[in-house]
Amino acid sequence: MSRVGKIPVVVPAGVEVAVSSEQISVKASGGSLQVAQNNLVKVVNDAGKLSFTPANASREADAMTGTMRQLVNNMVVGVTKGFEKKLNLIGVGYKAQASGAKLNLAVGYSHPVNFDMPAGIVVATPTPTEIIIKGADRQRVGQIAAEIRAVRPPEPYKGKGIRYSDEKITIKETKKK
Repeated sequence: MSRVGKIPVVVPAGVEVAVSSEQISVKASGGSLQVAQNNLVKVVNDAGKLSFTPANASREADAMTGTMRQLVNNMVVGVTKGFEKKLNLIGVGYKAQASGAKLNLAVGYSHPVNFDMPAGIVVATPTPTEIIIKGADRQRVGQIAAEIRAVRPPEPYKGKGIRYSDEKITIKETKKK
């Protein structure tokens, strides 16, 4: 069985978890999330601890046990603390501006690039060259951050572009005569 799947998910106070045959839903002050229930995994809620066991002895059921456990754990952490990604803009004249649920980017193109944030995702720009994306759903926060980074990924010669704050770019040496 998966090592991750053996660890129970501890549900903190103030978080409601509902397990049905179709889906698992988690609700708290940070929002509500749900994931589709998989028939290869049995989920048992006993006194604030969710335990996951494979429904049969197949390899797929073992793998899906760890996957479902981690998805539910991410939902519990998301509705209590939330997730965030930080992006930095590197380049002369590159700037970002957040206004409500919109993000405007000026990253060296002849036109500004506009992003509409989906519901549940909050974007902030503490400085013109820094973007912070927050939300309860880990997958959506990461996907939005990847889409913003894809507008102008960092190039390897000067390092200009949009990068994650913890990303290291290896700068290539220029061509010699």
